[in-house]
Amino acid sequence: MTSTKPILYGAPYSVYVRAVRLAFAEKGIDYDLVPVDIFAQEGVPPEHLKRHPFGRIPAFQHGDIALYESSAILQYVDEVFDGPALQPDAPADRAHMSQVISVLNNYVYKTLVWGLFVPGVQLPNIGFDADRDKINAVLPQAKTCVAALNDLVTDRGWLGTPALSLADLLAAPMLSLFMVTPQSKSMMLDNVALHAWWKQICERPSLQATRPEFDPPLPERPC
Repeated sequence: MTSTKPILYGAPYSVYVRAVRLAFAEKGIDYDLVPVDIFAQEGVPPEHLKRHPFGRIPAFQHGDIALYESSAILQYVDEVFDGPALQPDAPADRAHMSQVISVLNNYVYKTLVWGLFVPGVQLPNIGFDADRDKINAVLPQAKTCVAALNDLVTDRGWLGTPALSLADLLAAPMLSLFMVTPQSKSMMLDNVALHAWWKQICERPSLQATRPEFDPPLPERPC
């Protein structure tokens, strides 16, 4: 492994950028975070489009290795850098981890973050009315997402695996935003395993060290 310090390109508020930062924190790896504003008025910076042709975040550089897409970055970080393993060895456990990650990417992120947090918390926080129609439209899917994650919590208290894994580190930033929505309170009451998972992962120093700052600050500070 080269001793070159890895570089992460993105914004601290991004759940996918934070997931990679959590992996670095859990493994005790030093890195540089280079801010990228993909929502800038003038558009995605041209230099970032060279790193990520779709103009998303994060992007990653480690010596000669350049990557985009958080799942690829997370896998690389876990397998290349020293520190505790964040992927299980057993094929069944690894498959369960991959299943959780797929659920998060395909359903949870779109529903809980863009369907509940953005229209219900972020918009009012910057002076706009909450989009009640959008919120009401995603509520059935949100309940399905939360219940599915609840069912995926193992008897060890982690998502899909016997120990902390990349699935937990990807879920944590998404759930941190969901948890400041009004809808989270009743949904978590009905899903006690996921609520216990949330309390457990919030206690990890990595969550505290990567907590994003919002401008203006959110009504409640996410874990």
